[in-house]
Amino acid sequence: QVQLVESGGDLVQAGGSLRLSCAASRSIFSINTMGWYRQAPGKQRELVATITSGGGTNYVDSVKGRFTVSRDNAKNMVYLQMYSLKPEDTAVYYCNAKYWSDRKFYDYWGQGTQVTVSS
Repeated sequence: QVQLVESGGDLVQAGGSLRLSCAASRSIFSINTMGWYRQAPGKQRELVATITSGGGTNYVDSVKGRFTVSRDNAKNMVYLQMYSLKPEDTAVYYCNAKYWSDRKFYDYWGQGTQVTVSS
């Protein structure tokens, strides 16, 4: 089991930047995929970015070139650096951990952190 706690959400003007942090309750070294998702009001939760245990990354097209996901296995932390924020980035951002252990699949979520981008 792993507990995830996000932080760093804030109100920011368009064009600004934020760094979201996700603190895991245990080592993330063996966690296959850590990721960030977001959910705007009235919309479905969507994938923003993922990073594998090997460091491979994946981004939704709308954030490519503006967001960077990273992980620090030594600190059990995952980050989402966001630049050139747009009003459409406004959402609750969730940290996610997905991994296999003993042939079982695990999928954990944090409680979310609010990002609001004003125009």
